[in-house]
Amino acid sequence: MMLPAPLIAPLKLPLRIIPAAVQAEVFTRVFNHLMRGQSLARRLPALDGKSVRLEVSDVPSHVDFLIQGTQIKPGRGRAPDVTIRGKFEDFWQLATRAEDPDTLFFHRRLCIEGDTETGLHVKNLLDALDYDVEAHIKDVLGPFSGPAVALARFVSRALPAKSFFSAR
Repeated sequence: MMLPAPLIAPLKLPLRIIPAAVQAEVFTRVFNHLMRGQSLARRLPALDGKSVRLEVSDVPSHVDFLIQGTQIKPGRGRAPDVTIRGKFEDFWQLATRAEDPDTLFFHRRLCIEGDTETGLHVKNLLDALDYDVEAHIKDVLGPFSGPAVALARFVSRALPAKSFFSAR
């Protein structure tokens, strides 16, 4: 989903004014929460101990994080093993699955620098991301997930088929 131009500047503002350490803390907490119940989380240990930087070139801003087991932690000044760099709009398209990761990397809208093996592994994880809303709800709510899963199914039927939030 392309963002309308008037929305881009306000979405970039927090990246300009919030310190990188705070951004990293928020990013890692949100990421770890969203990965609950996802197959991708079970694949993260292959990158255990690796440090990754996401650099938004047109803001400019960056978030450093360290992969530890099935979660990520703020990088806290550690030099990144790999850096993924791109414009805000390209990261938005990656996050919302509006554009295929291979396309973003092939057209050099997102670039990987640093350890080639780690970069390729990260790119393959992004490419394989198939967010499962129902699995997330079940993992978070456990035995109380029934009504929320039913709501997710209802909402997914109302959204376009390619929507990030479409439940399986």
